[in-house]
Amino acid sequence: MELGIGMFGDLGFDQNTGRYKDAGIKLREIIEQVKLMDEVGIDVFAMGEHHRPDYAVSSPEIVLAAAASVTKNIKLASGVTVLSSSEPVKVYEDFSTLDLISDGRAEIFVGRGSFIESFPLYGYSLNDYEQLFDEKLELLLKINSEENVSWTGQLRAPMQNQTVYPRAKNNGKLSIWRAVGGTPQSVLSAAKLGMPLVVAIIGGMPIQFKNLIEFYKQEYLKAGHPESEMQIAIHSHTFVSDDPNVVDGYFHNYKSQMDRIGSSRGWAPYTKMQYEGGRSKDGALFIGNANEVADKIAYMKEIFGITRFIGHMDVGDPANDVMMKSIELFGGKVKAQII
Repeated sequence: MELGIGMFGDLGFDQNTGRYKDAGIKLREIIEQVKLMDEVGIDVFAMGEHHRPDYAVSSPEIVLAAAASVTKNIKLASGVTVLSSSEPVKVYEDFSTLDLISDGRAEIFVGRGSFIESFPLYGYSLNDYEQLFDEKLELLLKINSEENVSWTGQLRAPMQNQTVYPRAKNNGKLSIWRAVGGTPQSVLSAAKLGMPLVVAIIGGMPIQFKNLIEFYKQEYLKAGHPESEMQIAIHSHTFVSDDPNVVDGYFHNYKSQMDRIGSSRGWAPYTKMQYEGGRSKDGALFIGNANEVADKIAYMKEIFGITRFIGHMDVGDPANDVMMKSIELFGGKVKAQII
């Protein structure tokens, strides 16, 4: 099973100055952190996309290209590319370029995303939310498999025998995963297309997703795709420290981000009871010492049969030295117990 780390580039908010952390500092920290991930043997790094003041990264491709220059082995993925408000030709061109720079390490996680700010920013209507994604996914997959593309949709101009360059390694084909939040229709679509699946489990109890993942496996095989090529990942909030005081103190980072997001979604303030419940064996937070996190990931492998686990590790913008230690433990003590 592969171990990965995901990030959104969270920016801490300073109550004294009324300002978010400097995005340039955060971006440089991310590159330093990805370099360490590569050195300690993390298999995948996934960089998210947001267009808000509390996140530093609106262009994952640029960050991943910078990361490619300081790494040798780690796979570099978007986590996620909000495909509904992106241009499929440009997405392929960006990631095929990244693939060539990194010598074949680029991946794309496509999804609708849990934030909608990119739609008005890029001039798309939320009334077309579903159709935009379906059409653009169809076009992206066609570009990925065919050098000369002919395609017709309703929300984008058609393509008639047009070429898209440069071509990625592996005969032009990038690894494109479908990222979902638990919608059965999205899972069914991924299964029928034979796409690898990433399930975001960031709340409640992971066992609640078992039927959904079994549904994916069933429909994947029913569609005639080879079982040997089936890939399933889960993506969950993660933080590792062998110091119980650091783990306890991380609650404040986590709460600050949950409350900031929740204020616009009608959520009640995040509580310490929720934090501790999430950290329990049956909860969705992979936060604790190396042994606790390793045991919980092993449990996910047992109940889901996953081939990849991605720990989302920068919620609430922990200090850089704390993040570096978490990464070191994740690639060392945690990985040693589950491979």
